[in-house]
Amino acid sequence: MSDTILITGAGGKLGGRIIHHLLERGVAPSRIVAGTRDTAKLAALTARGVSVRKVDFDDEASLPKALAGADTVLVVSTDALDGAGTRLKQHRAAIKAAAAAGAKRLAYTSLPDPEHSRVSFAPDHLGSEQAVEATGLPYLIFRNCWYQENLFMGLPAAFRSGHWYTSAGEGRTSFVARDDIAAAIAAALADPPAGSATYTLTGTEAFTNEAVAKLASAAVGKPLQVVQLTDEQLAGGMKAAGLPDAIIPTLVSFDAATRAGNLAMVTGDVEALSGRKSLPLADFITANKAALAGEA
Repeated sequence: MSDTILITGAGGKLGGRIIHHLLERGVAPSRIVAGTRDTAKLAALTARGVSVRKVDFDDEASLPKALAGADTVLVVSTDALDGAGTRLKQHRAAIKAAAAAGAKRLAYTSLPDPEHSRVSFAPDHLGSEQAVEATGLPYLIFRNCWYQENLFMGLPAAFRSGHWYTSAGEGRTSFVARDDIAAAIAAALADPPAGSATYTLTGTEAFTNEAVAKLASAAVGKPLQVVQLTDEQLAGGMKAAGLPDAIIPTLVSFDAATRAGNLAMVTGDVEALSGRKSLPLADFITANKAALAGEA
């Protein structure tokens, strides 16, 4: 294939790794376009022959030109979680512009089961998926489960106190390494199916928070007690700890979604697409035990 593949959010952690894996798979640099708000940050890609363009979802008027000439456009979801609908507006603008600019295929990074998920921003993903489908173009939807790297957000503080406060109950999460997701997405972009497809990209096993705590405690060598709370108690504790009011409902929704089973699905899509074994959660924890313990 010689189609041009444009990756938005190329300066981010996921977009950057997708481009890395496209190159690793032998996709010619001339076929790859890296879209980012700050092109200066991607000088290393330019040096490798990858085209770099300014792509700013907030500058809607500039998007048709920014996305022009790309046969496949991957819209990597943004991190605009202001509760004001900004994220969905950004995605819709990019999707509309890509279709208008002549894209032959659209792709989008979503989350599992957005129709029913209790994650607070699931409606943004569902609306974005619907916008992709409404173009009538062939599409690839990548429903990414919880990154193993998300544990960096909570475990260090939990180890410092010795307690992991949660309202997830016996709910399970299928953690998956960001790089494994990037490898799977790159494979699908490099050799897409004839029509449209939706992939749910998960780890190979789903874990309760109790099980994660045991793995982490064994690796770190420190005790970690899981304390189950209600959603209301968890929100109150976050507020007392000084977390911004605006982010608390989103954080609580993660535990609510876990409790409801929204993050527990396990599929073989990552390994089937990437052609490699996924990183087990225990190995990720062991490799990052100092950071997870708040020591690095």
